[in-house]
Amino acid sequence: MSEQMEEVDLGIMAGSDAEFRSETIYFVVLDRFSVGNAKKSREKDEMFDASHQEWGKYWGGDLQGLYDKLPYLRSMGIGAIWTTPLFEQVESMTIGDNPSAPVHGYWTKDFKRINPRWVNDPTQKNFFERNDTILDQLIEEMHSRGMRFVLDIVCNHSSPATAQGKGKLYDNGKLVADFDNDKDHWYHHYGDTLDWADEWQVQNCELCGLATFNENNILYRNYIKDAIKLWISKGIDALRVDTVKHMPLWFWQEFNADMESANPNLFRFGEWIYSHPENESSVTFANKAGMTILDFGLCEAIRNCMSGAADDGFHTVQHILDLDHKYSCATELVTFFENHDMPRLQSLGVSDRLLELSLVLLLTTRGIPCLYYGCEQYLHNDTDGGNDPYNRPMMEKWGKTEAMRIIGILSHERKKNTALQWGAQLPKWVDADCYVFERKYKHARCLVIINKGPQRTLDLEHLDFPDGSRTCILTDTVITIEGGKASLEVPEMAAMVFVKRDTPVRANTVIRLQVNGAPTQPGDRLLVIGDCPELGEWDLRRAFELECINSNTWFGEIPFNESSGKAIGYKFVIFPGQENSPPQRELITVRRRLVTPEDSAKWRDRWEE
Repeated sequence: MSEQMEEVDLGIMAGSDAEFRSETIYFVVLDRFSVGNAKKSREKDEMFDASHQEWGKYWGGDLQGLYDKLPYLRSMGIGAIWTTPLFEQVESMTIGDNPSAPVHGYWTKDFKRINPRWVNDPTQKNFFERNDTILDQLIEEMHSRGMRFVLDIVCNHSSPATAQGKGKLYDNGKLVADFDNDKDHWYHHYGDTLDWADEWQVQNCELCGLATFNENNILYRNYIKDAIKLWISKGIDALRVDTVKHMPLWFWQEFNADMESANPNLFRFGEWIYSHPENESSVTFANKAGMTILDFGLCEAIRNCMSGAADDGFHTVQHILDLDHKYSCATELVTFFENHDMPRLQSLGVSDRLLELSLVLLLTTRGIPCLYYGCEQYLHNDTDGGNDPYNRPMMEKWGKTEAMRIIGILSHERKKNTALQWGAQLPKWVDADCYVFERKYKHARCLVIINKGPQRTLDLEHLDFPDGSRTCILTDTVITIEGGKASLEVPEMAAMVFVKRDTPVRANTVIRLQVNGAPTQPGDRLLVIGDCPELGEWDLRRAFELECINSNTWFGEIPFNESSGKAIGYKFVIFPGQENSPPQRELITVRRRLVTPEDSAKWRDRWEE
């Protein structure tokens, strides 16, 4: 076996994916972000509008424009960039009263080619036959800056009916499927979805007339997996997966297993539109599909809170967070408050200042924050209430703003503060206008105070923060904490963030271990014991203690030096908070895992009775 193959196998055995919880993601509608190559030949291009007046046509944004703006994005501490899909699209307007080109990128024609509109030369569409395209340069430059690229993919459908037909799919230029002549059954043919409460229809019928793939066909499954693996081989760091609710769970489990075999360090998150912690299907997907999801429940709560649509204000936000125990890993949910499928937050009547407070909330709350392009420039167009396509205006300004300052400070803090990355979130004060919460992990802390109402005095108690004075990282405000108490005058429409960092865990290998479902009660402790020195060699006195994130999740960073590169055995044990109660061990045969020989990995387990 080759050395390279050994490394891949070790990664698979470790079961790891990339750690994204320290990142701030920036989501770009590529056509509307930045025009980098305005002199492209566009003769007789009826789908392009250089005047930026016809909203259903391309306006010229491209990968060169994104490349040129990397210093701007990095100046805000952006760690990952997600763009709308890059695949080659149908070159036709949809048929109807309001013809529209696929500027959004979700009507794929060929998953093994790049849309020529995004690159500098049409020949670059053969992305996998060369290494000198603008996308190659972009990925290389991003990696040199410590940034990650997120590829947006759609496995559910190809294209709707246009003048060129419907659902014509190509494999690097060769026609392999045609909805109207589907002799090999690549597509479902059940018509439009009529009952959105019927799971079978949602997974098998059409979404807005889009040709829907037949995932039961192994020819299709092999095609889509092979295509995405090609993109991964080019250095893609993560996948955002469109319309995941429209395909069955077994498909995603198979798909994600194959993607993990291609790159064990590939982060993945899906769009289950209108997911919610009280929607059992979306929670099951998040817990069992092999990828996390975009947190629509929190998104809607923030929008309703900040726009005034929810009379109870911040209570509606806390209600969502109170249900975090339903997820196996709520700290990996991708959080946001606007995107390309809904009016921008400011189109709901939210002021610049309320947008800034929303950014503070998003960037300090549990989960991985994702910003929609231009929010830092207060970008919005309120025509037709800001609905599609007016939620996708052209980016026009790049100057420094207060929103940029906030994003830069808090994105930097996320990189350094483990409490913000994976710590528990504990509410300390919640009412309609004011929200105070604490993030906590080991000795790291972050105390957040957000007031969207008039000036007020807050008398806070039960703060788990060291005694002493702290200065807000956003303002010059100083808070003094004594015995877990503090009194503070909070100005109108203000936000304050106070932090305490911890010493990073250093070792040959750091395993980020998570366990769900342990039958713990408040005051209990959960530890991991094992057959290696780092886990106490079965001595309970030397077991490694985990941190409680919520009632379903315990987490810890375990440093391995002596056992790095070795297989170990371990299990979990509860130390009850009640005095004189004996430890409670799992009733399970010892788990055996490989400690990767270097760097870090994630292990995810469930308590076993």
